[in-house]
Parts: sequence; C-alpha cells; structure tokens
Amino acid sequence: MIDETKVKELLRLNGGRLYHREGQELEFKEQFNLAALADYFRDFAAFANNRGGYLIIGVKDAPRILSGMSEKSIDQFEKIDPEKITGFLLEIFSSDIEWSQAIVDIDNMRFGVFRVLPARAKPVIARKDEGKDQTIKNGEIYFRYGGRTQRIQSAELENIISHRIEQNNQQWIDLMSKIGRAGPQNAAILDTENALIEKDETRIMVLDEELAAKLKFIKQGEFVEKDGATALQLVGDVVPVDQVEVIKHVKENLTKNYPLSAMELAAEVQRLLPAVGRHHVWRCIQENDLKNNSDYSAYNFRNKKQEDEYLETGEVPPVTPIIYNHAAVEFLVKVLGDKNRQQ
Repeated sequence: MIDETKVKELLRLNGGRLYHREGQELEFKEQFNLAALADYFRDFAAFANNRGGYLIIGVKDAPRILSGMSEKSIDQFEKIDPEKITGFLLEIFSSDIEWSQAIVDIDNMRFGVFRVLPARAKPVIARKDEGKDQTIKNGEIYFRYGGRTQRIQSAELENIISHRIEQNNQQWIDLMSKIGRAGPQNAAILDTENALIEKDETRIMVLDEELAAKLKFIKQGEFVEKDGATALQLVGDVVPVDQVEVIKHVKENLTKNYPLSAMELAAEVQRLLPAVGRHHVWRCIQENDLKNNSDYSAYNFRNKKQEDEYLETGEVPPVTPIIYNHAAVEFLVKVLGDKNRQQ
C-alpha cells in the first residue's frame, strides 16, 4: 500500500520549489502515458534492484515545480489494470517486481504514484527486448544511481551476487537447525506443488476435505463390490489425516464466488452510474475498506508463498490481485449513488 503522508512529504515545497530531489529512491515525471510503459518498467527494475522507491507523476522539470497530471494523463493512469501490468513485468523480467499505485490529491492537483519494493530475488534481469528503440534490452540489469536509472556497474552487481549467496547459505543453516531440533526421525518434506508429504519411503497424499469425503478406498487386490463406484486404489497403508501435521485446505471456486477483477468491478459500477469516475470507485473502496472484507472481496494470491506470508504476518504483498463479487457492485452503487443525490 502507498502511504499518502509519505508522498506528501516527498512533494513538500520549500520556497515554491520541491524540497526533495530525485535520488536513489525517488523519480519524477511530468505526465503519464500508457505508450511509455517500457520507460516506467525500466525504473521499476532499477528500484527493485536497489532499495525500492517512488515514481511520482505530475512534477515539471527545470524548474521542479508541482503541476499535477492533466485530464488526459489521469484518464490514462486510471486505465491501468494491475493484473495485466504484473503479468507484463513477469514476462519481461526474471524476478517478481512488487509494486503498487495510487492517485494522491494535493492542493487541487492530482499526482500519480508508483511504489516499488526491493526485489526478494536480486538481480532482476531483463529477459526480452521491450519498448520503442529497445528501451529495455534482453540480458540487461538496471540499477538506481543517484537520480538516474542505468545499467548496473560491476561493484553493485558483485554486492548483489554476494548477498544472494549469503541468503541461500543462511536458509540452508536455518533449515538444518529446524531438522536438528525436531530430529531427523521426525522430519518430513512437504511438496506443495504435488500435494505430497514424503517421509522415508512413505508418500502421503494430502486431499481437499470435500474431495476426500467423496472417495471410497479399496486395497490392492481386493474385490470391488459395485463396479463403477467412485474409488481410490491404495498401495500400502492408510495414514489417518489427523496424524499428519500439515493439512492443505484447497480453496475451491474462488473465482466463482468473486468473479470480478478490479477493472471489471469499476466498469460495472460506471455502467450503472455513468456520472461516476473511476477514481471515485477506488476512493470508495478505500474509504470503506472493501479490500479487507470477505463479504465483498478476496485476495487472489499468485502462489502459496504469498498466502503463507499473509497468514504469518497479516500483511498482503502489494501486487496481490483482489477480486470482487456482485455484492461489492451493489454496495458501491448504493454508496456512490447516495453521495451524488446529496450533492
């Protein structure tokens, strides 16, 4: 999420000029254009390879003064589909880039803000050419130096590689420590992709509870009483589920219960309330905390690691898509419709 207080501090004026200059964690642009996405993506990668940072749109150059985004720029910015942009980034770069966006209002001016977090797996490497005149080139690594984005130099790349080796070594040390505390006789490996727990020569399949209730088990070589009945053949012993320390609950039909992306939600609200702008929809969602209300929305985690981190820390990765149901549409139409009638 983007902290508006932090953004307002970055745009603080001193005698009519901006107090903060562009630096390793800050970049300004005058206007936003979807056609220039490759330029922004290049900055995203550079921030991700360093300490993260903010890209703020609506600031004039030479001299640096606040201008805000034009109506055309605002319209382009509001057309951004976070899920599509995340997909593009995953296609273009080797590692996941975590980012978020918002529009911040200051003194009747509107500023587009992108926040990029430091990459978990550095370096982030371009794996295809992208943009006009190959703004992004296959194989290049971008880094944020002072107030500019450029190809990484040897010293910074060496530091990234050394840090990655140290992280990998530390993870092995932590894993061995946990196995040592539990004892190798009590340790098992959970394969989250194949839903298997492996211990010694034993392979235990962990099933969704609803699926397990529908299955009937027969031993290998035993007679099947009713031909065609739903059954699962067992080779070896049955291990009771309550003896397995890790249980995988599969969340089924998530998209069935929450069929709308954020952009589809906004489009449906605007269809029912043509006078409402998309920014009004985003603001209403934020003010009523719909993103954290399971009656209206759900986090569509891209992988199990993200979900595990959320369950452990309560913090949602910034790039996690949020999907909505039709109850959210009804809620937004009611709230925004009431506001329009009161004005």
